[in-house]
Amino acid sequence: MALPRQTTLDPRARAPRASRALVVSALAIGVAIALAVAALWSASTPVHGATRDTVSILSGEPTSYDPAAQGDLGTASITAQIYEGLTALDPGLVVRPALAQSWDVTDGGRRVVFHLRPGLTFSDGTPLGAADVVRSWLRLIDPTRPSPLASLLVDVDGAPAYLAGRSRDPASVGLTANGGDVDVRLSHPEAEFVTVVSGPSFGIVPPGGAPDGRIGSAGYVVTDTSSTDITLRANDRYWAGKPAIGTIRLVTSLAGRSPVDVFTEGSLDYSGIGDFDASWIAYDPDLGPQLREVPSLSVEYLGFDVRKKPFDDVRVRRAFALAVDWPRLVQLESSGTDTPATSMVPPGIPGRSDRDFGIRADVGQARQLLADAGFPGGRGFPDVTYMSGGTGIDEGIVRQLRDNLGITIHYETMDFTSYFARLAQDPPAIWSLGWTADYPGPNDFLGVLLGTGASNNYGHWSSPEFDKAIADAGAAEDPAVAEAAYDRAAAAVQRDVPVVPMSYGTGWALSRKGLLGATQNGLGFLRLAGLAWAP
Repeated sequence: MALPRQTTLDPRARAPRASRALVVSALAIGVAIALAVAALWSASTPVHGATRDTVSILSGEPTSYDPAAQGDLGTASITAQIYEGLTALDPGLVVRPALAQSWDVTDGGRRVVFHLRPGLTFSDGTPLGAADVVRSWLRLIDPTRPSPLASLLVDVDGAPAYLAGRSRDPASVGLTANGGDVDVRLSHPEAEFVTVVSGPSFGIVPPGGAPDGRIGSAGYVVTDTSSTDITLRANDRYWAGKPAIGTIRLVTSLAGRSPVDVFTEGSLDYSGIGDFDASWIAYDPDLGPQLREVPSLSVEYLGFDVRKKPFDDVRVRRAFALAVDWPRLVQLESSGTDTPATSMVPPGIPGRSDRDFGIRADVGQARQLLADAGFPGGRGFPDVTYMSGGTGIDEGIVRQLRDNLGITIHYETMDFTSYFARLAQDPPAIWSLGWTADYPGPNDFLGVLLGTGASNNYGHWSSPEFDKAIADAGAAEDPAVAEAAYDRAAAAVQRDVPVVPMSYGTGWALSRKGLLGATQNGLGFLRLAGLAWAP
């Protein structure tokens, strides 16, 4: 999922170093903090103290309540609470049964049959069956309204043709409802498929129009929305039992106030915070014990649109990559809490290669490459624009490229929603983005982002060698064979430089004393159905 640079439920907010009061000055949409009305809060009456049946969490305004329409982490963090998938990941990133009680993998990994739990219903009592699963999943590859994450389903037999509009018959896609079973036929063996469908895009939605969150299949449903918050109510018919917390209040407005201040006064029970705040809170006698470091399976990376001259020349792309001291910028920007990236796949992803694919600054070589490409000393190089959703590292990137290569480069930023749309429709020549795992597999950072024709391949790079390596990894039953194939894919990326991995993030949160279950597994959001207040 695309990641706004600053986040809340996935607490990787970046704090300006100058002042605590500026901590949320640039928070974007998604799981980032929306700003609105301050009168919502009362320091004398903590929300969590009103009833032990309520939890208040800092959130962001979702772009949709439709799991098929989400492509950003903020929206996913909410839709995942409303629409359950067939499988789920536990805190250790192990696949567990969810709506499916079990599954069988046959035909050499080309067929997966999910067996649904008996008696499943949506929150309104409507039966939930295998046909609902097929219908929900087909919405991801609807050629008239394809999901931003449609590429997650293209391993299903017939899915690419259906997505491209070459076939209009849903029955041509390898998804079949057979009684209480969902039969999935894959175009090739895909070892990660059962893990892939644990992602929030695969949540099962009720029949009818676009989902609005008021009827769901997971632990909570939407009961009220306003300009300041979203109210979720526990689903009495949830297959795992009604959640312990009856009401979740997702706060989407702080009116410019610091989340730390609002948490301190008692009006929030859980909130993502920035690196700067975490640095001093660690030594605070009251807040320190409530500080949590949050695992983050994410990467920040810079990309090139390889269709646009002169970035169709690998020498130019490599020159740009070598002209920037990435580790130094990352260390300065994050006060040392982020880690310079060594590959597109972050640490903690099973099957990740240990090889260092990171790029080290070499200004001399960068200048020589640019000269070899026909731009000695930057002369004749066209003016270019670097665009992002707003990161602390952006100005440093632009400055070093300008100074070290002698080129003219402009910097533009915009709100995350507009930026995300721009990337999908007409990406700039140079751009940057954060990506957090949809599922814990290397392909979510390689094939999903860089595969030929992938919906999230905003730079439109294509490499037969890379695609072959990804296919080999997916078909491998031996983890060592899969890892070796992903290693080849990463080597192709390093050679062609369609992207430059910049950093891996660390998240921080404040979690109210006595709030149980407020842990994350690195995928970017809490599982609200697992929350409870200590006795």
